[in-house]
Amino acid sequence: MSDTAEPMIHEDQLPGHESRLEPKPDWEPRYPGSGRLKGKTAIVTGGDSGIGRAVAVLFAREGANVAILYLCEHDDAELTRKACEKEGARAITIAGDLGIKSFCEEAVTKVVDTFGSVDVLVNNAGEQHPDKDITGITEEQLKRTFQTNIYSMFYLTQAVQPHLKPGSSIINCTSVTMYKGSKDLLDYSATKGAITAFTRSLSENLVGDRIRVNAVAPGPIWTPLNPFGGKPPEDIPEFGKDTPMGRPGQPNEVAPSFLFLACEDSSYMSGQVLHPNGGIIVNG
Repeated sequence: MSDTAEPMIHEDQLPGHESRLEPKPDWEPRYPGSGRLKGKTAIVTGGDSGIGRAVAVLFAREGANVAILYLCEHDDAELTRKACEKEGARAITIAGDLGIKSFCEEAVTKVVDTFGSVDVLVNNAGEQHPDKDITGITEEQLKRTFQTNIYSMFYLTQAVQPHLKPGSSIINCTSVTMYKGSKDLLDYSATKGAITAFTRSLSENLVGDRIRVNAVAPGPIWTPLNPFGGKPPEDIPEFGKDTPMGRPGQPNEVAPSFLFLACEDSSYMSGQVLHPNGGIIVNG
């Protein structure tokens, strides 16, 4: 087997159309914008649906140009683009496999050619495949999960770094599973641990250039990731009910954490992780 694996598009219905999800997630921004990202350009991976869509549209409301990177859900990505433009922003969609270094480089080039700069990178795209036993994790799945969840962050950061400047921000999406574990998501949780370590280390690497690197660790959020194969079907009715708040979160309850870390409100924060997770206590 090669060192790379093709996207597991047909396995478990992944990555999943938000347009087919019921009930529909709440992704619309919940408050008026205040220009906190005015004149900036943001790349949001996994921006076609879920948390990525909520982040993209919130950034657009706050004045940013938005590049929506995604794998293959073209209808969802188009809806996100139109929602960003409705907020008065310029927005583009770029489809491709973030697990391939050359695509990441080409995508960043297109963003810079279109908007002239990159100020914020949101590494949000991710995938997960449940397995009750570690022996059920195939070599292909293991490679693919790491390609999507952690390799892509290295590839995009490498491509973006020459364009960043003092005041720029990188925000990575880790997970509550990194902190409390998940017996059915061994490979996924391992990537999220790697993402947190990457965030803290990259922060130390770039802080001297006044580029801040932080992360967000969502709890159970109602997005296509779980209902379309990221979780066993029999577990979906109870999804999120084991949190102290007793329910799953919505994408627009997570997006403000990304906005805070992207803008000057968090100018004295780097190497940190925010935890919109329904009240789960973790050592952060």
